Order: sequence, then structure tokens, then C-alpha cells
Amino acid sequence: MAKIHTYIPGASIEELAFLEKYFEEFTDDQAREFSMLYMSKRKDATTILLLTLLGFFVVAGIQRFMLNDIGMGILYLLTGGLCLIGTIIDLVNYQKMTTDYNLKAAREVLMLMKV
Repeated sequence: MAKIHTYIPGASIEELAFLEKYFEEFTDDQAREFSMLYMSKRKDATTILLLTLLGFFVVAGIQRFMLNDIGMGILYLLTGGLCLIGTIIDLVNYQKMTTDYNLKAAREVLMLMKV
């Protein structure tokens, strides 16, 4: 796992566990290529938390747009975060939402690389 940390700093435990088996098989060039593609798509949980908090005071749903959940983003935008209830739920689940998005992004990058 030490190799993963050098290529993907700040990754969650779930991300590291998912990527570990692939990084064992990667050459250094493949690891560098994967990390460049993945880091361009990866979202930070702190950013998602701040955007969710912003939903209380400015515009609800920004975090959903950032996570490519466009339908829910529009719904939150039009309903004020489902009367703030959805925004509160997102505050509780922001780490899981971010991890799910990042794992999906990792799968997409792996498919692009055809690993």
C-alpha cells in the first residue's frame, strides 16, 4: 500500500483497499498514468462537505452536481434541498457519497486503461 500513497495522496481506506490489487500488477508507467487520470476525476470529501454546508445558506444541491448526480442536483435546487432534509442527510453521508463517486471514477479510469 505504500506505493499507492505516493501516487494517490489523501485517498480513503476504501479507495486504497480497492486499488491495492491493481497497483500490485501495475508497472511504474501504468501507475503514473492511472494516478494522473484518476486524480483529475477524484473529488475530496472536505470539498463536498463545504459545498453541502453551502446548501444551507446559498444554493442547495451544488454537492450533487459536483458528484455527477445531476438529477438529484436539479431536484435539490428546485426544492431547497428537499426542504433542507436532503441537505442534512447529505451532511451525514458526505464521506460515503464521495467514496462511492471516487470508486466509480477509479473503475472508469481502469476501463479506459483496459486493465
